[in-house]
Amino acid sequence: MAVDVIRLVKGDERPVIVLTLTDDVTGNPIDLSLVTTTVAVKFRKAATTTVLSTITCNKIGSGTTGQVQFSFVGGVLDVNPGMYEGEVIIDFAGEIQTVYDTLRFTVRENF
Repeated sequence: MAVDVIRLVKGDERPVIVLTLTDDVTGNPIDLSLVTTTVAVKFRKAATTTVLSTITCNKIGSGTTGQVQFSFVGGVLDVNPGMYEGEVIIDFAGEIQTVYDTLRFTVRENF
């Protein structure tokens, strides 16, 4: 996964973020096609331990390409400006795989 910082504005509900989850060894997409497989992003302020929101991801297409998307609906970005991070969790019907690299976000105040 890329380590770029995703820039966001306080209170927004978009953009829609698209992730492609791949196997680190083979580079192949992770197959998310089983209906029991879910993906979520835990969102927290950087350098803290408290999860502020758990964002459910939606599979793109059948899930065989490893692509999911999420946005920030429901007040996720009703936070103070600053640096935040996201941890991607894949749940294969109760078998959990956590993506090692975290997503990085910066949130600025709106006008």
